[in-house]
Amino acid sequence: SGRRDLTTKRMQTTRTRKRTTSVSRPDRDTHRDDIAAIGRDLKRYVWILGGLVLLLWAVELLDLLLVGGSLDRLGIRPRTVGGLIGVPLHPLLHLGLGHVALNSIGLLLFGGLVILRDERDFWTTVLLGTLIGGLGVWLFGRPSIHVGASGVVFALFGYLLLTGWFDRSVGAILLSAVVFLLWGSALFGLSPMQVGISWEAHLFGFLAGGFAAWLRARRRRVKLPVKPAA
Repeated sequence: SGRRDLTTKRMQTTRTRKRTTSVSRPDRDTHRDDIAAIGRDLKRYVWILGGLVLLLWAVELLDLLLVGGSLDRLGIRPRTVGGLIGVPLHPLLHLGLGHVALNSIGLLLFGGLVILRDERDFWTTVLLGTLIGGLGVWLFGRPSIHVGASGVVFALFGYLLLTGWFDRSVGAILLSAVVFLLWGSALFGLSPMQVGISWEAHLFGFLAGGFAAWLRARRRRVKLPVKPAA
């Protein structure tokens, strides 16, 4: 009888292991798929950010080496018809390698944080920073030629800083708080006291980024289910 009991216990243990294995394999497969999907997303984000930065450098090197900096004439010239071409083009144009280097760092830093949160928000913020920020400069900027991707960088910065205010979720508030603590001093770039920079591009880019943050919060509220009244 002792042998029979031992044999029965072994059979039960074997069956339990088979059941556990049959249940755990799909879970492991799901985890692998999730990890693979995250890896693919991160790779795409690297290609997107790296591609944009390479585009900035390629345009600037072309401008310096082949046409002697004359592409800068295509920047935003406020309140002139010819200057409107600078609205979509101004983020691609820079005043030297130091200028493009600084904006590349900002684009990688703030752009990386935004795209990790939501790729759709990244493209929305870049587009609004280019168009709304550019139009703001065209309408209200000083009589000069305004170039550089700093308006887009400040749009990304504005999105990160204001998303907590508009979204009101714990994660969004923490994100905005961390960004303010680490890079809040960048707000001085909005001051008209800054010499030799387009503070107008910073200001209107920042406002465009805030608008992008508001659009995200509005979209999120629309998706939330409405609780029926009691």
